[in-house]
Amino acid sequence: MDKRILIVLTSHDDLGGVRKTGYYVSEAAHPWEVFRRAGFEVEVASVRGGRAPQDGFDPQDPAQVDFLAAVGERDTPRLEGLDASRYDAVFYAGGHGTMWDFPRDPDVARVGREVYERGGVVAAVCHGPAALVNLTLSDGTYLVAGKRVAGFTNDEEKAAGVADVVPFLLADALVGRGARHEPGPDWQAQVVVDGRLATGQNPASAAPLAEEVVKLIR
Repeated sequence: MDKRILIVLTSHDDLGGVRKTGYYVSEAAHPWEVFRRAGFEVEVASVRGGRAPQDGFDPQDPAQVDFLAAVGERDTPRLEGLDASRYDAVFYAGGHGTMWDFPRDPDVARVGREVYERGGVVAAVCHGPAALVNLTLSDGTYLVAGKRVAGFTNDEEKAAGVADVVPFLLADALVGRGARHEPGPDWQAQVVVDGRLATGQNPASAAPLAEEVVKLIR
């Protein structure tokens, strides 16, 4: 049976009135490339459907150019009503937009819960772990409780100049749900795998995280 992975994108495009945002293109494009190279089927969906707002596009990066040509310029299906049983893994791409809609959207949590409880892999990179902040399992416990995680750090948020703009600090929120946040150096790849939960700290972590997801699925 072919393995299938769902990449989830934010639909939120406003960085607290400071500037436009969305999903960070490299954090979807590099995993998309890794998964396809591994022979997996990859689908992309967004919180509200339609064309997902983009941030951080680098036209010098062939992976990003290829991703946008194949996926990014088209309408994405909406998470609501999507059958999570079709996927062996869900990968929550980052970008500042996720901080607004990922924690609040019931289908962001539903898809992760259903994939995880069927024995699949849940992965998230950079601000993508915002999806995990309110993701509870069927018994009401938080998925991240007692687990080691990576995610965009407070220091990186301050360096980005928006620590006072985002609705919460991601690392603090994950710790508040019982996770053990393990930060690496700013802007350097940091990937943490705890069972079937795999997380990465920042854009540099996206491809290495995807490689870990491939190992877990295989």
